[in-house]
This record gives sequence, C-alpha cells and structure tokens, in this order.
Amino acid sequence: MQKLRCVVERITYQNPENGYSVMRVKVKGYDELVTLVGNLLEIPAGSVLLCEGDWKVDKRYGSQFVAQTWEEVMPATLYGIEKYLGSGLVKGIGPKFAQLIVNCFGLDTIEIIETDIERLYEVPGIGRKRVEKIAESWEKQKDIKNVMLFLQGYGVSTAYAAKIYRQYGKESIDTVKTNPYKLADDIWGIGFKTADTIASKMGYEKNDLRRLKSGVTYTLSHMAEEGNVYAEEEQLVKSAIELLDADENPVRQAISEMLQSEDLIADAEAIYMPPFYYAEVGTANRLNKLLDFVEGSLFNIIPDISVISKQTGIEYDEVQAEAIREAVSSKVMVLTGGPGTGKTTTTQGIIAALKAMGLRILLAAPTGRAAKRMSEATGMEAKTIHRLLEYNPKDGYKRNDDNPLEGDVLIVDECSMIDLLLMNNLMKAIPGGMRLVLVGDIDQLPSVGAGNVLRDIIDSNRIPVIRLTRIFRQAQESRIVMSAHAINKGVFPDTSNGKNTDFFFIQQEDPEQAVDTIVKLVKERLPNAYKRPTSDIQVLTPMQRGVVGAANLNMALQTVLNPGQVSLNRSGYSFRQGDRVMQLRNNYDKEVFNGDLGYIEKVDMEDRTLFVCFDGRTVEYDVSELDELTLAYATTIHKSQGSEYPIVVMPVLMTHYVMLQRNLIYTGITRAKKICVLVGTKKALSFAIRNLSVLKRNTKLKERLNTLECQSAKVSMAAEPDADYGKRG
Repeated sequence: MQKLRCVVERITYQNPENGYSVMRVKVKGYDELVTLVGNLLEIPAGSVLLCEGDWKVDKRYGSQFVAQTWEEVMPATLYGIEKYLGSGLVKGIGPKFAQLIVNCFGLDTIEIIETDIERLYEVPGIGRKRVEKIAESWEKQKDIKNVMLFLQGYGVSTAYAAKIYRQYGKESIDTVKTNPYKLADDIWGIGFKTADTIASKMGYEKNDLRRLKSGVTYTLSHMAEEGNVYAEEEQLVKSAIELLDADENPVRQAISEMLQSEDLIADAEAIYMPPFYYAEVGTANRLNKLLDFVEGSLFNIIPDISVISKQTGIEYDEVQAEAIREAVSSKVMVLTGGPGTGKTTTTQGIIAALKAMGLRILLAAPTGRAAKRMSEATGMEAKTIHRLLEYNPKDGYKRNDDNPLEGDVLIVDECSMIDLLLMNNLMKAIPGGMRLVLVGDIDQLPSVGAGNVLRDIIDSNRIPVIRLTRIFRQAQESRIVMSAHAINKGVFPDTSNGKNTDFFFIQQEDPEQAVDTIVKLVKERLPNAYKRPTSDIQVLTPMQRGVVGAANLNMALQTVLNPGQVSLNRSGYSFRQGDRVMQLRNNYDKEVFNGDLGYIEKVDMEDRTLFVCFDGRTVEYDVSELDELTLAYATTIHKSQGSEYPIVVMPVLMTHYVMLQRNLIYTGITRAKKICVLVGTKKALSFAIRNLSVLKRNTKLKERLNTLECQSAKVSMAAEPDADYGKRG
C-alpha cells in the first residue's frame, strides 16, 4: 500500500448509504487535481488527509487513488493552512480572512491561533468581535477534534462526532466509553447500527444484555417507522435475532427484563414501547368518553339546509346535507371523500350551521400547508395541531387534560395524516363538552408515523361516518379528478393525451431516459407550455432509491435548475442558495416539522451555516444539522401527504414495483391541482392499480374503541407519559 497526503478541494459524489465518496484533491508534485475514492463520508472541503491505499485506472474515469484507511491531519503547507482555515471549520474565518491571516503569519499561523491569538489584531480588517468568535470556535474545534480522534478509531464520521459533542460536550468520550448504545437513544440520526459498530470495536459481545436491549428497542422503533404500533412477541423475537445475529435465549431474557423494568409493556400477545401503548389506550379512552359525554338540548336542533345554502352560496346534495345535520347532532363525526366530492364545500356548510347555533369553532390540520389551505377555504384562522396545542420543546403540549382547549367545536382536516402519538395529544386537550369533526380522504396513504388512526376510527363503527362519493360537474371536467377516482375503483384511467386535458401520460420504459424526460419537463416543457415558474412543479416518486428515486432525481434536477458553486455538503447532497429543501424530522426547537418545504436563502461558508425560508420564516442550520434536510425538487409520494402543487410530474416504472400500490398512485395524482404528468409504462400503472396489498399495520385502536372502559384498570391516565417519539434516528 502507498501513502498519499492531500488537501480536499471539492467533493464530487457521496453515497450516504455506504459512505462511498469521490473527491478531487490537491497533492504536492501533481499539477492537476487528483481523484480520491473510498469510504470518506462527511469529510469537508479543506481537510488535510493522510491516506493509505493504491492507485488504479478506471476505464471510464481514469487514474484514481483508492483509499483503504485515512486520518485527518493538521496542514503543513501554506496552501493547506489557507484551505483548512477557509473551509469554514473555524467560525469567523472564511476564504478571504484565511488568505489574509496566512499572508500575515505564514507557516506559524496555526501555532499563533493556538498560543497567541491576540496577534490576529495585526491582520488588516480583523476586529475584536471576530477575534472573540475565532477564539471560541477554535477552542470548541479542539474539543471536537479530541472527540473525533477518539471516535475515528471506531469508524464514526466527523459529522456524527460533532453531533455527539453537541449532545454531551466534554463528557462525550466518557459517555461513549460507558455505554455506546446511549447514542442511539439520545441523538437523532445515530441509529442502533452506528452505536453497535462502536460497541463491537470496544469489545462488546453479541449476546451482551446492553446490546440486546438496545437492539430490541431499535427493532420496535424500526417497526414503528413502518407504521406499526406494537410487535407480536414472536415477531419481535424473530426480528431481533435476525437484526442482532444473537442467540434466542438471551434475546428473550432481554425482552423479559425490559418488561419487568417497564421499558416495554405487554398486552396479551402484543409488546409495546410505552409511548405507543399509552397513546393507543389514551386515544381510545378519550374518544369513548367524548362520545359518552351527556350535554343539553343543543343536539336536538335540526339545521335548515336552505338557509345555510343562502349563507354560503352553495347548493348541497342530500349526502352533504346529511353531513351538516350529522355534525350538528353528533358529538364526534367523520367526513371522508376523494377529490371533487365536495369535502371543502361541505365543511363550509358545517361551519355555517354551527355558527348559526352560536358555537365557537376551532380549525386545525396536521401540517402548515394543510392549515393554510383550510384558512383560505373557510376565511377563518386554521392552525397546525402543534400550534393549536401550544407545543414548545421545553414544556411539551401546553394544552392538555389540565389545560384544555377553549371552544365548542374542533374541525380537523387531512386526518389521514394524523399518527397515533399526535392523535393522543390532541385528544388530551379536547374537553368533554367539545364536539369533534374529523375530515379526510380515507383512500390516501396512512400516516407516516405509527398507527392508522382515521381508518381504525371508521372501521370501529363507534362514530358516525359520512362518505362523499358523488363527483361534482365542475370536477368531472378534470381528468386528474376522474383518473384518481378510476384508479381508486381499480379501473385503468384514460391516458390519451390532448391539448385540453390536465392529465398526461408519457411512455418511457428506460429509467435513465425517464430521468432525462422528467428533467426536460421541469426545466423547459412545462414552464413554457403553462407560463409557470419551475417552483410550481413538484416531482413525486414512489421511492427514495434507484435511478428514478428521489435521491437521484434531486441531483439531476439541481444540476440543471440551480448549478451554483457555493455549497455546503452533507449526506451526499450539495446545498446551495436557491435550492428547494424539505425537513426530514420534527425539530421543535426550530419549529419546523417533518415534510415542511422551504428554500435556501443564504449559504454562509465562513460560519458553515445556511438559512432556510419556511413560509416566510427564516431558520438557521449548522453544517452538522444538515442531515435534517434533503433536496426537494423531487420527493417521495409519502412525503407529499397533505400538500398540493400546481403541477405534478410522477415516474411510474416497474423498477419501483415493490412500492407500486393503488393508494400510492392515487395519493400522488391527487396532489396535483392543475396539471399531472405520469412518465413511465402502462404496465407499471396497471400493476399498481391492481395491487391492493397495503401492508397491514399492527394496531389495536379499532378493538379498543369497541371495549368499554378500555383497559382502565391497567392504565392510570394521570400517570400517562407525555411522550413525543420524534427524536430517534
């Protein structure tokens, strides 16, 4: 093996899945930049690396140095020092000041910053505030470097090391030494597998109970990410053994001890993590109590539909009129229906009828965009559920059993998106005298989080349900609407293209060519045809991975739509000013939530931060927090729930066959307001329409709603934890 010392100039490619990276580096004695490849994830530009490996010649890309091992070292040349300081690792020093400092102190630069930082005042243009900023950042970097050096031996990337340092500070190394599995519990983005790699290198045995307990928790959390509220015992044992490559008896012992310590809760054959158990039981109990609450004579009022029609200017058919009457006479009701069936106009009628009774009405939806649409449709303020419940990271939900909502009626839209944990927190805040109207499209995908709340409520038969099925004449003129309903019924839609349609199908079998077609549609064809900016166009795809997956489409679209040079790199993406991005987790400190869309306003290379605008509000991200963001020129259909876009472009190819399901395609098409373009094959579309095999979710909410005094002996509601299960990576 040969050694190579180099300075990283730029990152060409990174695969966040396996860490494989391609970098262009400067090497002493070489006129041109050298290509460096290997497992080099999260190394920023400006880093000085000492690599061990071998040279090889790639048929396509030419000469490359393939690194087997590497370590980050302090730069020893003027160029290296300048590049290192200018990379943004040290806040207060960008490329401009890095050049000025190195010009002033040469090879002594790092020693002067280390031992005599006051001398920085000798550099033209550097004042007191900047020196203080540099001093603070340098000290912090030293601490982080120590943590990085320690963790590097266990295969942990620099970005994760920064996260660990931010969580534990100077205690980072001691914490990791004591119990590396704590990282998986405490730090978003560091999952069990990363913690397990560290623990393995520290000498933890495969049947170590600390490892097994963490692995069991990880198994359950992974199942929760797939929508399951609990695991059946044998399902949990089997999955944990598979994940951990452990022996059966120690796994069963770990589960048994976790049940004894109440880190897990068993209910018959089901094993829950406590937040999910309490949420399921709590939601069922509270809904049942709300249904059973006895109130005065208000419920006997029968609204005059003709009067409401005059008020709203809308003619209601019999089913819509029934929905209005049901909302007036019921304590809880569900209104469901597909696009064009009049959910919005019916909701307006319900609001008018309730207002006529003198009732105070609250409106809410799961996401900011859904709440905004609700406000526009009703002319009343609609809040996100989190805002309605006055959530803050320190105190949790201010509105709860002890401090309920003030009002007479709560109407919640886009209820198919509400997961079990959020539903429980919402139910805690609804007083006994309040009415609840749940509105949503039951045929859409279920919530991203665990549970199938709306479906379970409807299937329980405990709550009145009005289903709107008639497609109104105006909506019948839309091929988007008619195609969505056809697909929902299992019928292949009309895919003939024409000038007067809003629904197009472009035949393309080859995935690479499909990507080229999508890029041309977004960049030129659709903006030119409909005089719309590219910001009005959203690419939705069934999967994250693959040629026509969201990750690859994002890179292809970013290249043509925003080819800027100044960027921060993280998780395989380059983030540039002007990029469309999406938040990937609930971050209550920043008040941004999973699925929120924004635009990068500014990239600060000096401070290694960027600023994202979400609906007019600017939020700052440090470089180590960028794994919370992803490019969003293309996004998965799952992530598009609750959103609408003027134009939607959607690949439908057999390469996605594992995800091709009727409700997925239906959800994607119904996101389009004006134009929908499918790119792919009719075979794939037909396959999706026929595929009804939606994965069953483990949930007992339906059964619990039908059980009076649901588990009341077992659960004290007063002792119920106010858990938010959003931080786990």
